[in-house]
Amino acid sequence: MNDIQSRIKVLRQDINNLNYKYYVLDQSEVSDYEFDKMMEELKQLEKDYPQYDDPDSPTHRVGGQITKKFPTIVHEKRMYSLDNSYSFEDIKEWSRRVTKAIDENVEYVCELKYDGLSISILYENGQLKQAVTRGDGIQGDEVTANVRTIRSVPLNLSGKYPSKFYIRGEIIMPKKSLDKLNSERVKEGLEPYANPRNTASGSLKLQDSGEVAKRGLDCYLYYVLTDDREFSTQWDSLQHAKDMGFKVGNYAKLCNNLEEVNGFINYWDTERYNLPFEIDGVVIKVNSISEQEELGYTAKSPRWAIAYKFKAEKVETQLLSVDYQVGRTGAVTPVANLKPILLAGTTVKRASLHNEDFIANLDLRINDKVLVEKGGEIIPKIVDVNYDKREPGTIKLEFIKNCPACGTPLVRKKDEAAHFCPNEKSCPPQVIGRLEHFVSRKAMDINSIGAETAFMLYKANLVNTISDFYILQKEQLLGLDRMADKSAQNIIEGIENSKQIPFERVLFALGIRHVGETMAKKLAKKFKNIDNLQKASLEELIATEDIGEKIALSIQEYFLKKEHLEIIKNLKKAGLKFEFEETHIQLSNLLDGKTFLFTGKLSVFTRERAEEMVEQHGGKNISSVSKNLNYLVVGEKAGSKMKKAQQLGSVIILNEQEFLNLLNE
Repeated sequence: MNDIQSRIKVLRQDINNLNYKYYVLDQSEVSDYEFDKMMEELKQLEKDYPQYDDPDSPTHRVGGQITKKFPTIVHEKRMYSLDNSYSFEDIKEWSRRVTKAIDENVEYVCELKYDGLSISILYENGQLKQAVTRGDGIQGDEVTANVRTIRSVPLNLSGKYPSKFYIRGEIIMPKKSLDKLNSERVKEGLEPYANPRNTASGSLKLQDSGEVAKRGLDCYLYYVLTDDREFSTQWDSLQHAKDMGFKVGNYAKLCNNLEEVNGFINYWDTERYNLPFEIDGVVIKVNSISEQEELGYTAKSPRWAIAYKFKAEKVETQLLSVDYQVGRTGAVTPVANLKPILLAGTTVKRASLHNEDFIANLDLRINDKVLVEKGGEIIPKIVDVNYDKREPGTIKLEFIKNCPACGTPLVRKKDEAAHFCPNEKSCPPQVIGRLEHFVSRKAMDINSIGAETAFMLYKANLVNTISDFYILQKEQLLGLDRMADKSAQNIIEGIENSKQIPFERVLFALGIRHVGETMAKKLAKKFKNIDNLQKASLEELIATEDIGEKIALSIQEYFLKKEHLEIIKNLKKAGLKFEFEETHIQLSNLLDGKTFLFTGKLSVFTRERAEEMVEQHGGKNISSVSKNLNYLVVGEKAGSKMKKAQQLGSVIILNEQEFLNLLNE
C-alpha cells in the first residue's frame, strides 16, 4: 500500500471514529475547525486519486444522488405494528396473557417509543446494503441513498456481527434540527414545518440526497433480526447493537416485574420533555427471544410487545356541522366539521363521531364547545363537551334516517353500533368503494387503474361491478376524455396481468366484510378454493384460526346473495384464480395428517424454520394443545403447554433431536 492510499485509509478511519463518537456517543474530541480540515484533505485526495474512491467513504455522507422514484421493496421479514394501550391496566392485562402463555416469570425490556419514521436496514458482511421504509408492513420504499446520509447510521460495522441481518429502528428529526430548519424557512418567507415526525418522514422522501443530508436527521435502532439465533434476549441484542456501532441510546431498561415497568413509564411521562427529540410513549417487550417466538404474532402485531401511549393533548374548539360518509360496506360514519385548531402540531378541521350511540352519549349539539384530541396522536376525535359554554336553545343532534348518497332508509344490525345503507347495488359510494378496493395494490394491483380511473369508468357506466373490469374493451376506453392509446393499452394489459394474482388476494379483493388481507390468507389456506369456502358451515369457519362468530356470519351472508355468486361466476369465467396454490416446496408426505406444536426455548432451529419443515413434509402446525394435537416438540423451559399435553396423554412429546430423527425415518 503506497503512502497516498495509506493516508486516505487513516483519514477515513479517524473521521468515521470521530463521527461515531459525536453522533452516537455524543462526545466531541476535536474542534469543528480540525474536523473540517481533515474532511477537506480527504476530499482533495479522493479527487486527485479517484482510483482510491470508496462509496462508503465519509465524504459521501453529504449525498448528492438524485432518486426520481423510490422502488417498492417487499420486506423479507414483515414489519408489524404494535398494539397500543393508554392505561397501566391494559399493560397488566397484556402481561397476564403473556405469563399465562409462557407459564413462568417474564422479564421485560422497556424502551422509548420514538416519534418518527420506521426503517428496516439490511447489512451484509458488515456493510449497509439497503434501507426500506415500513410502508404497509409487507412492502415499503427503498430509501438507501437518503439513509446513507444520516451520520448516526454506520456504513461499515465494527466488532463482531452476523454475516447478514436486518436492524429495525426509527428515523427522527431532533428538536434542534427542526428549529434550525424552521429558522431558515422563516428567513426565506416560507411557512415553518409543524412537527418533527412529519418533517422527518417528508425529509426521507426528498429526491435529492444532498438535501436530506442538510436536514440533520438522526436514527435510533432497537431490534436485530437474523436467520440464526444470534442473541438469546432482546437486552443482549441491544448491547451487541451498540458494539456493532449502532446508535441505541442509554434509555432502555431491563425490568424484572410490572412495578419496574410502571416506574419506567411514570419517569418518562414527565422526563420526555427534557429529551432532545419527541417520544409519544414507551414500548414494553418480552426479553427472551425464545419466549417471543413462542408467543408469536396476531394478524397485525407481535403478542410479545405492546406500546404504552402517553395521554394526548386536548384542545377546545367549536362543532360547526356534521357530515355523513358512506363506506364501501355501506357503513355510515358521522364526521364533525370543526372550527380549525392547532393540535399536536397539525391543523385539525374534522373529527370522527363514530356512530349514533357516541353522539347520544355526549348529547352533542351544533355550536357546542368540544374537546378534541388525537387518538394515538394520529386520528382526531371528540372526547368531551364543555356543557358550561353551551348556548341556550340548541337542538339535540339527531342521526340521519336515510342514506346521504342515495336516499335509501338506513338499517342498524343487531348488536352493531353502526348504521348501514342496504342499497349495495346502486349506492354510488359503495359501488365506487368496492371498485377502488378491488384494483388496489394489496388486492388485484391492477396497473394503470387507480381510484381516479376507477371513478371515471364508473361515471362512464363502463364498470358497475368488479367483474365488469374483465369485459372492458380498448375501444370503449378510447372514447373517454383524455384517454390516449397508450393509456388504454396499459389498462387492458394491467387487467389481463391481474389474472395471475393468487387466490388469497382475489378473496381479499372481493371485499367481504371483516375479511382483511391476513384473514383472507388463512381462509384460502384452510379451505383451498372458493367452492369449499362457500359451502363451509358456521362451525368450520369458526374453527379457523382468529375467526370468530362475527366474521363467520359475515362470510356466510356474503355467499347468500345471488349477485355475489354471479360476480364470482363471471370472475371465474374471466380466468381469475380461485384455487389455493402451495408456495412452499413439498419434500415428502412423511408427516401427512399429523399436527405439530413447538414450545419452550428452541436451540437447534428457530420456530419459524421448524414450522416450515413440518409443512415441507406434509404436516400441519396448530396453535394450541388439544385432542387434535399429535406431536408437541419441546425446548428448554417448556411450561403450561407441556403440562397440558402430559395430562391429555394422547400427545407424543419430542425434544428437538427426536423431531429431526422423525423427519429422517
